[in-house]
Amino acid sequence: MTLPLYVNQDLEITVQRALEEDMGDGDITASLISADTSAKARVITRESATLSGQSWVDEVFRQLDPEVDVKWQASDGDQLKPDQTIFELAGPARSLLTGERTALNFLQLMSGTASICRKYADIVGGTGVQLLDTRKTIPCLRTAQKYAVTCGGCFNHRLGLYDAFLIKENHIAACGGILNAIGTAKANAPNKPVEVEVESLDELCEALKAGADIIMLDNFDLEMMRSGVKLAAGKAKLEASGNITKETLRPIAETGVDFISIGALTKHCRAVDLSMRFV
Repeated sequence: MTLPLYVNQDLEITVQRALEEDMGDGDITASLISADTSAKARVITRESATLSGQSWVDEVFRQLDPEVDVKWQASDGDQLKPDQTIFELAGPARSLLTGERTALNFLQLMSGTASICRKYADIVGGTGVQLLDTRKTIPCLRTAQKYAVTCGGCFNHRLGLYDAFLIKENHIAACGGILNAIGTAKANAPNKPVEVEVESLDELCEALKAGADIIMLDNFDLEMMRSGVKLAAGKAKLEASGNITKETLRPIAETGVDFISIGALTKHCRAVDLSMRFV
C-alpha cells in the first residue's frame, strides 16, 4: 500500500525514538556475539491477522544497520494464516537481535489494529457506510495506527485538532450555541471542514440551518437516525457515534448514515502474536 503523506512526515522520527527507548546507550546482550557473526531469521505469525507495518520494520533496520536485508513474503493489507512467514532477515546477528523487539512492536500493534478494523469492515460490507477511527490512539503512535486502520479496510477521521473542526457539547456551551460555534468556525478557517455533535433532532435541524458540513449523531437510537437521514436529505454528511458494538453496527449502517466512528478500532486493539527465529 502507498504510504499517505501524514506517515512520511514522521515515520523516521517515530522509529528513531523507539530505537532510542529500547537501546539506550547500547545492547549489552547482543554484544556477547562476535561482531562478524552473520545470521538469517524469519518472522512468523502465530495467529490469523491482517498485516500492517512493513515500512516501520524496514525503517528500524535501515536506521540500525543498512547491511540487514529484509525480504517480505506478504504485503500490508494481506490476510495472514497461523505459522505463515511474514518476512525474512539476513545480516549481522547483533543487528538482527537488537532490532527484533522494536520492529515486532510496531508490526504486532499495527497488525492488531488492522485486524480489528478488518473484522468491523466485514460486518458492514455492501452498505456503503465508511467506518472511521478517532483520536483515541496510543500517544506518539497516531500516524502508525491511523495507517493501520486503512490496511484493515476502514477510514481516517481527522488526524488531530488542527485539520478539521469537531464542535462538541462543551464547545457549543462555551460558544453560546450551535449557530455561533459553526459561524465562528467558518469565519476563522473557511477551508476547514466543520463537524458538529448533536444530541437531538432539534439540534440536528439547527446544525443543518447553520451550514455544518458533517453532523455527528451522538447516541441516537435507530429510529432517530432514520429520521435524521430524512431531515438531512443530503444537505450534510451524517456520522453515527457512541456505544457502537459489533451487534449494533450493521443495523446502524443500514439506517443510511454516511459514517460510523468507532473508538475501539484503535483503543481496543490486541497485539498480534509474532515470533522471530534464527534459521
